[in-house]
Amino acid sequence: MQGCPGSKTMDFSKEGKETTGDETGIRQSELRQWPIQLHLVGPQAPYFEKADVLLVADCVPFAMADFHRDYLKGSSIAIACPKLDSAQEVYVDKIAALIDEAKINTLSVMIMQVPCCGGLLNIAQEGLAKAERKIPVKNVIVSLQGEVLSEDWA
Repeated sequence: MQGCPGSKTMDFSKEGKETTGDETGIRQSELRQWPIQLHLVGPQAPYFEKADVLLVADCVPFAMADFHRDYLKGSSIAIACPKLDSAQEVYVDKIAALIDEAKINTLSVMIMQVPCCGGLLNIAQEGLAKAERKIPVKNVIVSLQGEVLSEDWA
């Protein structure tokens, strides 16, 4: 197979996963804003002002069962796909604007473990380098089965 290893077809349904915990009741979404796609968000939006921001690869919330509870709660979000999105140079400017204009507190970049996802961290680092302010940046790498492989402040 050619291309990104992240495109390889994998089936996790037969790996003997057991359900743990009580799954009764309705969980509330922790999403505090719309839009969420990085091409569509505006750094001037009030929900970004002095916020903790998640920059999340599109696949992450689908892989992580408790993404809303464990990561999204209390944060603003922008999602992007470094492999499929076009005009990504705009993303660098948006990250810089979030840092300088919205004066965000922190930026957490959440990516999948596949090589093509690393581009999102590069975009964030370029935006940080372009910004006048410096803020803490966390890199979270998620496995294809939704487990956090690493979580480090850069």
